[in-house]
Amino acid sequence: LLLALAITVIEVALIVSLMLTGGPDTAALARDTVLAAVMIILTGIIGICILAGGARFKEQVFTLPGVSAALVTLTAILVLTLILPNYTTSKAGPEYTQSQLIFVAIICLVLYGAFVMVQTVRHRDFFLPPDADGNEETHAQPPTMKVALISTALLLICLGIVVLLAKALAPDIENTVVELGAPKSLVGVIIAAVVLLPEGLAAYRAAKKNRLQTSLNLALGSALASIGLTIPAVAIVSIFSGMTITLGIDMKATVLLLLAQFIIMLSLATGRTNILQGIVLLVIFMAYLFTTVVP
Repeated sequence: LLLALAITVIEVALIVSLMLTGGPDTAALARDTVLAAVMIILTGIIGICILAGGARFKEQVFTLPGVSAALVTLTAILVLTLILPNYTTSKAGPEYTQSQLIFVAIICLVLYGAFVMVQTVRHRDFFLPPDADGNEETHAQPPTMKVALISTALLLICLGIVVLLAKALAPDIENTVVELGAPKSLVGVIIAAVVLLPEGLAAYRAAKKNRLQTSLNLALGSALASIGLTIPAVAIVSIFSGMTITLGIDMKATVLLLLAQFIIMLSLATGRTNILQGIVLLVIFMAYLFTTVVP
């Protein structure tokens, strides 16, 4: 949870930095970054985790109720933030009015908060591996107060440094994409890839150790934090700065997003995975990357 929140802070810092310096041309940056983050996680990170785990262990298992809860919450937030704006009529274009934006931001926070409560309090066992009772690593001893405080302080310091570096890096990312003549949506993909790298590596390592449940918790938790917290944060910046943000995705992106959601739900519907699901997800990921560069 802390890692997901830290990554979201970095993502928001990059987006806001580019929006404040780029002006109206960056109205769709938040949308592109959130979409990229979700696609990278659902098809890229989860795909490679399933493939790596399946190649090594043939078949891996996980606890189905927790994954289902995450996917249900994620699907609701995705539709409300990235698809519904295309069909509202109060304002022309794929944008929300200010009141609609506030409403959707609140909904995102409510849904994400409800998921975190279920994950950490009410149904914590849903997110533990099937062999949790016999696995000593699952129920590791909690850290002492001293260790927790030191770790928190170090996390905040490192997070501050990374945010400052991210702000310095942000203009260079945009300028490089423009110089290459690539679509501006590629900026969102690069930002998402950079901020998701630690989470992706952690998920991959867990899958290689036959801990797919941990991989899925990391990946889906990051996806929920990315969209469930980034959209409200950007909405607040938009309201107070007067900037317009575009949230609705085009038909091509809608098709790919719905395909990714459909395949991931089918792949994780039985509580077992093998290399085939990983290959299919990675193919969709490649299709997303290719059509982003060559729309």
